[in-house]
Amino acid sequence: MILTVDIGNSDVVLGIFKDSEILQSWRLHTDIHQSVDEYEMLVRGMLFACDFSLEEVQGAVLSSVVPELTDVFFSLIDNLIAQPPIKVSHELNFGIEINTEVPARVGQDRLINALAAYQQYNTSLIIVDCGTATTFDVVIKKDYKGGVIAPGIKISLNTLSDKATLIPKINLKKINKVVGIDTRTAVRSGFFWGYAGLIDNIVNLIKKETVKSFKLVITGGFSDLFKGSIKTKLIQNKNITIKGLIKISKLIK
Repeated sequence: MILTVDIGNSDVVLGIFKDSEILQSWRLHTDIHQSVDEYEMLVRGMLFACDFSLEEVQGAVLSSVVPELTDVFFSLIDNLIAQPPIKVSHELNFGIEINTEVPARVGQDRLINALAAYQQYNTSLIIVDCGTATTFDVVIKKDYKGGVIAPGIKISLNTLSDKATLIPKINLKKINKVVGIDTRTAVRSGFFWGYAGLIDNIVNLIKKETVKSFKLVITGGFSDLFKGSIKTKLIQNKNITIKGLIKISKLIK
């Protein structure tokens, strides 16, 4: 079995794989103030609850876009399985060329998504990740070309509520009507249709600037919200990041 850990700005996603099959995944809130011991207690508890034996874990892959937690989880994994994890970086053999000005500055999660999507679909791609940020990554003929980073929907919504006293906290959900009948439905409409339009527009602009024939892959925590409301035909793949981590473990053996 292989343990994968993907540390994002909002969540830490852990997965257990065997023969490329996801056996179980968990999601923890990203907290830069928690110690190795605190995270270790949580992770051991989750593994124990699902009857996974650490003795069966043959290795681990670690990806992080949160520097404060990279060493924390590096030590945690070493404690759990008595060997350090493979750390994702632009210097690894991703199986695709990273054609950006400074490859070291491309987020590890974005590279992982690009690798996993290309290996699975083997064509030119736009990968949209609806997470802490809303990111668009472009792969053309095995070349990672870069992409677009827009504010994440949750961050934008929380900022609006925090800064505007009369704007309530709301849970986003899919809606059919555009015109809201009160403040709550007006905000919900603005964010739902606003981000759906943002995704459609940026995808179309990327096509105009590069090549027109793409597969559009959408992932991330808010991908469920938009999967039926984007005009471009798309594929939803919520596990693409942890699938990418397991592919990396095979590429670099």
